[in-house]
Amino acid sequence: MQPLRILLSGASGRMGLQVEALVKQDAALDIVGRADHKQSFDASVEADVIIDFSQPTLCKQSLQFALTHQLPIVIGTTGLDDALESQIVTAAGQIPICKAANFSVGIEVLRSLIQQAAERLGPDFDIEISETHHNDKRDAPSGTALLLADVLGQAGHPERIHGRSGEDAKRIPGEIAIHAVRGGDVIGDHSVHFLGLGERIEIAHRATDRSLFARGALRAARWLVGQPAGLYGIGDLIDSAG
Repeated sequence: MQPLRILLSGASGRMGLQVEALVKQDAALDIVGRADHKQSFDASVEADVIIDFSQPTLCKQSLQFALTHQLPIVIGTTGLDDALESQIVTAAGQIPICKAANFSVGIEVLRSLIQQAAERLGPDFDIEISETHHNDKRDAPSGTALLLADVLGQAGHPERIHGRSGEDAKRIPGEIAIHAVRGGDVIGDHSVHFLGLGERIEIAHRATDRSLFARGALRAARWLVGQPAGLYGIGDLIDSAG
């Protein structure tokens, strides 16, 4: 049986190296092309799927390559602007795309938990998000933190700010502040704080092994091949497994 042929975008980055390491351990997978700031995909190479863990500029190029060659693409790149987000939505009308700010199953469960908590606790509880990442991470807040804020927005807390500063930085009722911490080699910690009068709840996720995101992306790549055109998330993948 022919292995799944993967084009890896962002091959020299942290996540690209994790994907590469896992592929070397699995005979059912093969990386047939790589792209980063020094090299581009070879248009003559036959492939089944693209995995993109890069930067927005390279992600845009990978998306265009996927469209041109009608390839499914898994996108884990964060920090995308509105224009590129819109291009991804449009492209999903022609090819299957699985896009996630975080390919962790635990984060998907966290999404569900904080939605339930926000809906059941109601407006009497203030909500804050904090996230911590390594000192080389470029975008802030993290894509996952923004994802969690979107979930809370749908649960009735749409107002958000990024941190607080100044002489008049008192919390406004109903708003959510996202606090970004950068330092060391932290892979990714996300906490959602529900703060009431006399009590508080914290729901947190700590990533201790970066390979978990690579495993999730490879799982998504396997699943995405053969899916109809559309924009999918990690929840679709989990749901399909029953």
